[in-house]
Amino acid sequence: MLASLHLEIARPLLEVQRRMRQRVWEAAHVRLKSVTLDTDTTVHTLFGHPRGARKGYNPQPKGKKSYQPILTFLAETREYLRGELHNGDRPSGAQIARHLESAWAALPEGVEAVYARADSGFYCGEAVQAYERRGCGLVISARKTPRLVDELKAAEWKPSPRTDADGQCEFGYQPAGWEKAYRFVARRYVKKKKCEPGQAEQYQLLETPDYRYRVFVTNLGYAVDRRVGFYNQRAGAENLIKEANNDAGLAAYPSARWAMNCNHFQLAMLAYNLNCWLLLFNREEKAGAEELQHTTLAISRLRFLFLAAKIWRHGGRVGVSYSDHYTEQGIFQRLMQRLRAIAVGPHGYVPVLAVALRS
Repeated sequence: MLASLHLEIARPLLEVQRRMRQRVWEAAHVRLKSVTLDTDTTVHTLFGHPRGARKGYNPQPKGKKSYQPILTFLAETREYLRGELHNGDRPSGAQIARHLESAWAALPEGVEAVYARADSGFYCGEAVQAYERRGCGLVISARKTPRLVDELKAAEWKPSPRTDADGQCEFGYQPAGWEKAYRFVARRYVKKKKCEPGQAEQYQLLETPDYRYRVFVTNLGYAVDRRVGFYNQRAGAENLIKEANNDAGLAAYPSARWAMNCNHFQLAMLAYNLNCWLLLFNREEKAGAEELQHTTLAISRLRFLFLAAKIWRHGGRVGVSYSDHYTEQGIFQRLMQRLRAIAVGPHGYVPVLAVALRS
């Protein structure tokens, strides 16, 4: 099936998802004025000789060829906003900036304020400039460089009473090649304290002989602990990528042809988004964006698809009868009633939920 598709079908699929997202937000009465973009990459180990495979960063197994796709999610609704299949090399600053511009173009109408989080793979001047051109509030984890380490040593450190760190600081710094200086915030931990298993990898600590540091570039005016806490919530994007890999089949590339794998990438993420959109229709009306629950694609299949039921035909009608022991019958019927009630009005789709989802 993938081989029969046009080689450039990946871009139209992104446009289809953008239009569907706009319609879902109208019909599901989503009125988010501010959103948070979580941008991340993942590593897909490859076998054989697929086109675009490179020996780049691959923590396990090391030295294997891989792809490193770029993905951006909406943190409030867990939707996949924009993404692209990328070869195994680290994306360049120009590629990152182009991806971020395309992500903004995919935002639904009505969004007024945008915030963004990204790990050190997106630490570059082009990314920061792309964020600022759109007036976006950002927090990006910094990569270790000799000049940055010198700045950390010369900074004025203060106690960090509201965190587990031994100190915190804030300073202005202009990395090499950047057009101007930016605000950096940092925490430090004395190395005699043992680091929790996996903490160094998860939090991307910068190490020196005496300290471990967490450093971020930001344009937000919050307190240091609040800005770092805002960044820590980015870990949810990693769980969404795992869901796409394991449940939507994102990592199961079917071909050695680059174009086919690009098409497969967007189809897998469309399947992921279909579940997110169903959850928006199935939400509790009084729940705000902070209380919005996310059900993985695997759980949704068990609740609404893999069911014991009987299909019947009578009097020209076709129906489905579920078992009396189906515990989710009420929720399922509510979801189907809302979906059947979707209709187009004079100014777009008519909301099927009375209470809007707001940020």
